[in-house]
Amino acid sequence: MKQETIDKVLKFRDERNWKQFHNPKDLAISISLEASELLEIFQWSGEDIWCEEKKEKIREELADVLNYCILMADTCGLDLDEIILEKVKKNDEKYPVEKAYGHKEKYTELGKM
Repeated sequence: MKQETIDKVLKFRDERNWKQFHNPKDLAISISLEASELLEIFQWSGEDIWCEEKKEKIREELADVLNYCILMADTCGLDLDEIILEKVKKNDEKYPVEKAYGHKEKYTELGKM
């Protein structure tokens, strides 16, 4: 994510003096609530698992989730690029291509088939 984007989210928060309300607990709750709103788009979608006609709503809810993630990282003093790259490295170790390619199983189940 571009630093410019992160800075705009933080500026929006700071201009409204909302940082005082942002603690890890409340931000985690907000992330979960917004993720639930994203999930709600797909509720009762039947065969239409892609929900093409709802793409604008998906964009809005995904942006809300990401905004709260930016705020959480800032509040906790975490660098988004660093934590994402660390997680990709861990997942790469848990899900080596030769075992995980084309499989959806959790890493603890890979190779047991």
